[in-house]
Amino acid sequence: MLLAINANNTNVKFSVYDGDRAVGDWRLKTEAARTADQYVVWLNQLMTMAGLDLKAIDDAIIASVVPQSLFHLTMLCEKHLNTKPLVVGDPSVKLGIQVKMDIPVSTVGADRLANAVGGHMTYRKPRVIVDFGTATTFDVADGEGNYLGGAIAPGINLSVEILHSATAMLPRIAIEKPKR
Repeated sequence: MLLAINANNTNVKFSVYDGDRAVGDWRLKTEAARTADQYVVWLNQLMTMAGLDLKAIDDAIIASVVPQSLFHLTMLCEKHLNTKPLVVGDPSVKLGIQVKMDIPVSTVGADRLANAVGGHMTYRKPRVIVDFGTATTFDVADGEGNYLGGAIAPGINLSVEILHSATAMLPRIAIEKPKR
């Protein structure tokens, strides 16, 4: 089975795949100092509750925009799962797309590269990919999947919090799913 880890600024998401089928999906608040030992205890408990065996994981992939977490997540895979993870954004990892910008690939967020690859696998057409998270990212990829560039804006919750804290009269507003 494959363990896919997506470490973002707000949450670290763990998904387990058996072939192409997702069989488990969990998230944990991002804390850069969380250790590999802490991750494995947490993940083992949740997998056991879902009827999955941690020992069945034989591959792993990590996409992280939190450099301080990458070491501990890599140690989780190497020490506890006995697998060397593929790390999105590592220069030695071939994603099947190119970054067509005058910047090193290492400066493009792993989440944005993963979105470009996933978009290409799904659509095979030029596209704009919008990702709503701590930041809202807008990325452009061509029909061959190549990453052409993008923009970053504050995410919805971050924007609401900043507006409240930086203005005298705007109240804090809860972001909730509308009824329709």
